[in-house]
Amino acid sequence: MIECGMRVSDDLKLYVGDVELDYLAVSRAVGVDRRVVKQTAEQIRKSPYLYSIFSKTRPLGTSLVDLVTLLGYTAVVVEADPKSPGVMAEVAEILSRHGMVVRQAVAEDPDMVPEAKMTLVVEGQLTGQAMEELNGLKDVKSIKILK
Repeated sequence: MIECGMRVSDDLKLYVGDVELDYLAVSRAVGVDRRVVKQTAEQIRKSPYLYSIFSKTRPLGTSLVDLVTLLGYTAVVVEADPKSPGVMAEVAEILSRHGMVVRQAVAEDPDMVPEAKMTLVVEGQLTGQAMEELNGLKDVKSIKILK
C-alpha cells in the first residue's frame, strides 16, 4: 500500500490518487481473496494510528527507471547503510563533479522496505572515474548501473 501510495477513505474505499480501486482488483494484484483486502481496510480504519497514516498516503509519481534507455539516461542504484546520514548528498556531489545532472532521486524508507536502496536517474552515462568514486564511499555497499 505504501509503495503504490494507496489510501483508505472514511467510508473504507481504496484510492490511488483520485482513482478509486475496488477490492477485487487489489486482491488480484496481491494474490489474496477480496475479503482479506476488505478486512485490511476495516482494520486500518479502526486503528487511529494506522488510519492517520493510510488516510494520507499518496503516489509519488512516475519512476523514470524503466525509461532510462528511451531517454538516454542512466539509473544508479545505491545500496548503502540506510541509517547513515549524508549518503545521498555524497553521491549527488560526486555525480555533480562529473557533470551529471540528476533528473530523479528516490530513496526507499528503511523502516518500510527491507534492504532499502536509493535510485538516482541521471542524464547521460556514468564515467568510470565517477563509478570508482561512488564505490569508494565508506557507507556504500554496492552500486548497480541500469541503462
